[in-house]
Amino acid sequence: MNQHSEEVDKKLNLIRNALSETEAQGIRIKGTDWFSWATAGASHTVLLTAETGVAEVLVTQENAWILTNEIEAQRFKDEEIPANFQFFIYPWADVSQCENFIKEVTNGGKVLSDRPIPHVEKRLPPSLQQHKRVMMPSELERYRQVGRKASEAMTEVLKAANSNWTEYQLAGAGAEALWARGLHPALTLVAGERRLPLYRHATPTGEKIGRQAMLVFCARGYGLFANLTRFVVFDRLKDEDANLHRHVREIEAEALNFCQPGTSLNAVYDVLANAYEKHGFPNAIREHHQGGTTGYLAREVVANPTTTDTLEANMAMAWNPSLPGAKIEDTFVILEDGKLENLTLDPNWPSIEVAGRLRAVPLEI
Repeated sequence: MNQHSEEVDKKLNLIRNALSETEAQGIRIKGTDWFSWATAGASHTVLLTAETGVAEVLVTQENAWILTNEIEAQRFKDEEIPANFQFFIYPWADVSQCENFIKEVTNGGKVLSDRPIPHVEKRLPPSLQQHKRVMMPSELERYRQVGRKASEAMTEVLKAANSNWTEYQLAGAGAEALWARGLHPALTLVAGERRLPLYRHATPTGEKIGRQAMLVFCARGYGLFANLTRFVVFDRLKDEDANLHRHVREIEAEALNFCQPGTSLNAVYDVLANAYEKHGFPNAIREHHQGGTTGYLAREVVANPTTTDTLEANMAMAWNPSLPGAKIEDTFVILEDGKLENLTLDPNWPSIEVAGRLRAVPLEI
């Protein structure tokens, strides 16, 4: 049995434990995030912006199926889906056959789903949601590949960029570099010199980037998100900008130092709030979300003052503290020994040591 099949078997056991726990007859998995989790990294995505795709997973105590239509089935069998699943294939023009099949194999009983139909299906139990957020060793190996490829794409693009490019061109070059490595460019934010201090979520425009730019990636591979932010400066970094980047690195370090198994996300948020205040920016935490846990979503849970979800070993996270014109972001995983591994560290990108970790600094060209 190959690694993917072994992983899927473990996940099917977790799903069936949830069936027993909830006395449900079936679990129906629809979302892009959950589909990739259940299938050990397969993708049902056709439309990149959609939260659901062109197939579902259905699991009962006895069987596990991929539910899809005649357009998609052969490609899934040839290229995507491990052998653990049977297929139920229906005509693309008659989705009712799929719904009838689900009722039949669950005997019309209780069905759970990650995206439940109101008044028809129930939500997945928290225990299963937590399993999705804690990586198995095989998932971590795939995540390392995604992080490495995403960071290499970022380095390649920003080293090739020039000040006459528009923000659209920089975003497009980023997307091209991700696609060339087999990654979905789920998000490519760009802010050039003028817009950089104005907007935290700077979607790209046709404006030239000028003297400096920020590029942000949420890159998806095997369903897993590598999140990272980098800056390029076509000159020497100004002293006031260098100070902003230093503050952001030091604020992030306080949060990273606090991230251990058992720590709650709201406690990390409080550490960030205190760090901003200590650095002289008491309102900055309100000006942008600070990140949180990541994995099969760009953020599984965004930390705020009330998020009591706790960090665990083998859980991934991406914090992104920011100030006007400065931001820092990488994707880390908490290892079994409590140490943090940076999945998006590229040794070819300039960095500085902060609190014992290499952290990216703006690339000066």
